[in-house]
Amino acid sequence: MYKFIIATFFLLPTILFGQDNNDIQLANEYYGQGQYDKAQKLYEELAKNYTNIPLIHNNYFFLLLEKADYAKSEKYLKKLIKRFPKNWYYRLDLGLLMFNRDGETRADSYFRDVIDQIKFENYLVSITADYFVNKQLTQYAILTFTEGRKSLNNPYLFSLEMANIYRIMNEKDKMVEEYLNYVIQNPSNLNAVKNTLQNLLSKPDELASLELLLFDKIQQYPESEIFGELLIWVNLQQKNFYGAFMQARAIDRRTQSQGARTLNIGLIALDNNDFNNAIKIFSYLIQTYPGSHNYLLSKMYLIRSYEQRVRNTYPIDEREIRNLISDYNQFINELGVSRNTLEALRNKALLHAFYLDEKDSAIQILQKIIDTPRANPTIKAKSKLDLGDIYLLIDQAWESTLLYSQVEKSNKEENLGYTAKLKNAKLSYYKGDFKLAEEHLDILKQATTREIANDAMSLSLLIKDNTALDSSDYALQQYANIELLMYQNKTKEGLEEIDGMLTHMPYHSLHDELLWLKASVYKKSGNFKNSLDLLQQIVDNYGTDVLGDDAYFSIADIYDRQLNNKEEAMEYYRSFLTQYPGSVFVAEARKRFRELRGDFISSEDLVN
Repeated sequence: MYKFIIATFFLLPTILFGQDNNDIQLANEYYGQGQYDKAQKLYEELAKNYTNIPLIHNNYFFLLLEKADYAKSEKYLKKLIKRFPKNWYYRLDLGLLMFNRDGETRADSYFRDVIDQIKFENYLVSITADYFVNKQLTQYAILTFTEGRKSLNNPYLFSLEMANIYRIMNEKDKMVEEYLNYVIQNPSNLNAVKNTLQNLLSKPDELASLELLLFDKIQQYPESEIFGELLIWVNLQQKNFYGAFMQARAIDRRTQSQGARTLNIGLIALDNNDFNNAIKIFSYLIQTYPGSHNYLLSKMYLIRSYEQRVRNTYPIDEREIRNLISDYNQFINELGVSRNTLEALRNKALLHAFYLDEKDSAIQILQKIIDTPRANPTIKAKSKLDLGDIYLLIDQAWESTLLYSQVEKSNKEENLGYTAKLKNAKLSYYKGDFKLAEEHLDILKQATTREIANDAMSLSLLIKDNTALDSSDYALQQYANIELLMYQNKTKEGLEEIDGMLTHMPYHSLHDELLWLKASVYKKSGNFKNSLDLLQQIVDNYGTDVLGDDAYFSIADIYDRQLNNKEEAMEYYRSFLTQYPGSVFVAEARKRFRELRGDFISSEDLVN
């Protein structure tokens, strides 16, 4: 028996009346309890008074269908149609009766005839389509809207309604087409459509299909910004930053916005560690918009992009660090003291401290920023945090915690304050005060910034997992000491401590963490073979634990970015997507795989 959704609306007004109310209520109770014979007897009496029809029709009609009493149902409906010729719901109910009694063929002809009669009336088209949707006859709802479009001579009419129906039918290509039709007529709702598509299109092939559709739309509507904006969005979802850049560049040219969209794409690429494309984007902005506000920002972000690429190319070349410092000096000299140049000064200080072992120079620069009257509170707070980090490098933890606490106190309930609290928690962890560290971390788990909350959760789990069964905390204290040595670039001492723990505690729960630390040291020193061997040990022995996906992705990353071994990298990325579908690295792995395969090159050709 066909299943129905009991939800029908009527054109007649609802009229409450006296003596039949009790009978209606009793009949409905019988119907709800499945006592159809008793309910039918009451409904038949009530139906003799037409003022009762709006109150009993739904249940009475579906009762007759449930009992397959088609003859009585047809007689009842035809009487209503004759009495109320303008009520299209009764006509549609007759078609539903045919659908159940005679099958789809006869009902199809009848429904099409009804659609043909109402297709010139916008309101009737809508209520007829709604009827079909409520009865799960979605193909007729689509037909109703399609015929209404043709008759009313508007190809974009009912687009949102049709998109929702195609969504129910899981026909995503047609759904997307209708959302695009909708946004053509309602450009102010572009962000709402983006949010909807983000929730509905999760598979790579769905995004790729949308991308191709948008290229077609751009060719059809070359002056419209809507499809270009959507194509930027699709490329960002796929982490194809160069494709997003190409579209942003074109829109910036048309709107004469001096590269505002393009700058934003560059920043997103930089935040996602796509340093090469970030460099291309900022270089373009510098060449194209000299003298603009975005020119100054682009110069600073270009240096920062080069810096991040140098920092992530192992082993780190000291000459490249010196070149970056020279670039920062040139930028600062060119622009004088300003908010942007103070940020450049801060970056320069960190290069001195962490890559050239010139901590005195770094401390002097950061103190200068903190003492600058025109410096805003944010850059001062960041510089204090950096200064605290450098004091930790030189074993002056007390100075570090003073600085962290100052920032935490002056930036409560802000991201900088949470960052400072996380640094204090890590400092307590290094000292072996795990209880105090956990008190900080419990607060930080609720932080508004996901990155801070995740870092807090990870450190908290590490402490809990390794103190629950070890009342002395000896092993965790050793491990924390090793992490501090690594932070202070005392890699030789750190490696010796790691080897000692691996030898004397071969089955400890920290074993995979120790392998991970050692692999990271080898990676940074350019010893990729040893790093790969250790990462593979983690995958083989701890593949389902917390570091399993990190290790697997790191193997692919080394083959990709450090060894330039395209074939091995592609194989590891492909395998990673299968073995770790829920990993946070999935989007990046898919993007890198597609880049290596050459997918984004074709997209660029289409744009050009």
